Amino acid sequence: MPPIIAMNPAARANLHLIDHPLVQHKLTLMRDRDTSTNSFRQLLNEISSLMAYEVCRDMTLQDVQIQTPLETMTGKHIDGKKLVFVSILRAGNGILDGVLSVVPSARVGHIGLYRDPQTLQAVEYYFKMPKDMHERDVVVVDPMLATGNSAVAAVTRLKQCQPKSIKFLCLLTCPEGVNTMHHAHPDVPVYTAAVDRGLSDHGYILPGLGDAGDRIFGTL
Repeated sequence: MPPIIAMNPAARANLHLIDHPLVQHKLTLMRDRDTSTNSFRQLLNEISSLMAYEVCRDMTLQDVQIQTPLETMTGKHIDGKKLVFVSILRAGNGILDGVLSVVPSARVGHIGLYRDPQTLQAVEYYFKMPKDMHERDVVVVDPMLATGNSAVAAVTRLKQCQPKSIKFLCLLTCPEGVNTMHHAHPDVPVYTAAVDRGLSDHGYILPGLGDAGDRIFGTL
């Protein structure tokens, strides 16, 4: 068994654990190896929408005047067009439907990365973002923050676009991934439903839920 890695205290302070009972319940169902592809996708959609509420908790609100059936009032309004959900392909796409159901006006970007099986380092093959990224807040989505190499590469690339802010949203992580992300990007908060024990020799989270992309797309 690989040695247990301690989490950096500074990295822990930048970690937001979403421990709502509904999130934890659905995550347990997703971990079960007997959960079907269809059920896994549905659960991912549901848990992503629940987690989106937390990652968007500090979004800026603006006053807006509206007319109710009875009178005029000043309400609060978010500018979803200023928010970008950036999916790390391919597994990140499994989170998009859920988060977009909460903020349907958000823009979407994609970063194509694959993990070199020998070095475990991220290799970029695709990058497409909305215009005017310097005006936008970004939430990067990927089910797993494992070694952290893909997440770090994605955030490094995104910072070249100079967005207003960046957050990282994942289902699962581990101390290694949190430490790696914080070391490279201490300004990027991580939102997750669970911090698992650690990594296998092949860079998979333990106990984890297997390969998220394979389980989403049925390519086991």
